[in-house]
Amino acid sequence: QVFLEFFREHVVWERPQAMTIGIQIVRDQPDVVRDSEKRRLRDGKIVDEVLEIDKEWRSADFNVNQQRKEIGIIQKGITEKKKESKGKDECLDELAEKNKCEAKLAELEQVAKTLLVKRDTRLKAVGNLLHTSVPVSDDEKNNEEVVKWGVPRSFTAKYLTDGFRPHFELLEMLGAVDFEAGREVAGNRGYFLSGPGVLLNQALINYGIAFMSSRGYTPLQPPFFMKKDLMAKTAELDDYDDVLYKVMESPDQPELDKYMIATSEQPISAYHYNESVDQKRFPLRYVGISSCFRREAGSSGRDIRGIFRVHQFEKIEQFVLTSPETSWQEHESMIQMAGEFYQSLGIPYHVVAIVSGEINNAAAKKYDLEGWFPGDDDGKGKYRELVSCSNCLDYQARAMGTKYGFLNTDPYCHMLNSTVCATERALCCLVENYQEAGGVRVPRVLVPYMLGQEFLPFVKTLKPEKAEKPKAAKK
Repeated sequence: QVFLEFFREHVVWERPQAMTIGIQIVRDQPDVVRDSEKRRLRDGKIVDEVLEIDKEWRSADFNVNQQRKEIGIIQKGITEKKKESKGKDECLDELAEKNKCEAKLAELEQVAKTLLVKRDTRLKAVGNLLHTSVPVSDDEKNNEEVVKWGVPRSFTAKYLTDGFRPHFELLEMLGAVDFEAGREVAGNRGYFLSGPGVLLNQALINYGIAFMSSRGYTPLQPPFFMKKDLMAKTAELDDYDDVLYKVMESPDQPELDKYMIATSEQPISAYHYNESVDQKRFPLRYVGISSCFRREAGSSGRDIRGIFRVHQFEKIEQFVLTSPETSWQEHESMIQMAGEFYQSLGIPYHVVAIVSGEINNAAAKKYDLEGWFPGDDDGKGKYRELVSCSNCLDYQARAMGTKYGFLNTDPYCHMLNSTVCATERALCCLVENYQEAGGVRVPRVLVPYMLGQEFLPFVKTLKPEKAEKPKAAKK
């Protein structure tokens, strides 16, 4: 009994909920949270709204607890009276009073519950505390370049007679992708990888897993869908409309609905759900491999040609759990690891710190690694996103109930995530950078995973696009 009382008081965690910054930091440091919201170029008044509703909830919760104490006192009196008297009608007044108090308690609990839902709903709109180094702007043109590696290829390549071709043309010329059949089977953004496309894609997967495993990361292949309640704890609200595919098991049982994952980050963030992690194991470094599914509802008209932006793709993902003391060190290590991966592939890139107005609520800081696409922008070349690397501090862990230690006061883990390689997108970058006059050279590190093939020849000539007929002049 003594152990159970200690367990209830000290070990039972807070109820896991949807991703939020946590009410305690808003109570303790409202000015810090308000300043972070302003740096996100949002109105800091939401902090005052949350505090006001929280004040109302705490008052309502106090009333609930007082009412429960009153019921407890009445029940104690009834118990003692029954011990003293054998009469069955001795406690009628007390029982009537108890019933009256219980009815009032139900009303008070409903008021408190309504206020709690209202408070937490507003709290979801408050973003994580931004790191002081995050550049303040809402224009991605102001992303701050922090690293640059490699020399972007230009038109000076002697063996190219007609300039750099874009990835969607190269993949078709290699016989690596069948866009027409893909659209016929799956609709918009559908595709079949074929021949060298399958081999290259699988080579990137196998090489990526080997690369990360040799550096101490534990491979994980997660489920490709998640239960509704767990997805709500790791995905942002906007994702439900623009990103996630929903799988219905029964129209009569919506609680059984599942969601297809958009990244292995989502299921891996739940890998230690409601768990205490031994701090001696930190940092816990995972490399996830999965197919990913995205609706891309907010990307209509963008990257409609090729496989740069598609509904289904494979992705290798870094995911790290660590303590607050080492999370920023891990963040730098993760983006460096991603950089080393693309250096090994010979892809020129730069790393940018994302501006405050473009960082999602869960992240405190975000880097993007952008690879050089020489065939982009009509052959002028352009850096485009290959990697996104975020430190979410305890934002996700709070929702998942993932702590280290066994006491209620012990801190939550910090969770960080970073792309290693979204393979279809990386394919686009590879073929543009390794194109030659008659085909595409295979990066040296991928040759062992390509059945020894060092060069992929073009097997198809593209049909010239039909020029529009000039409109007849009006008479």
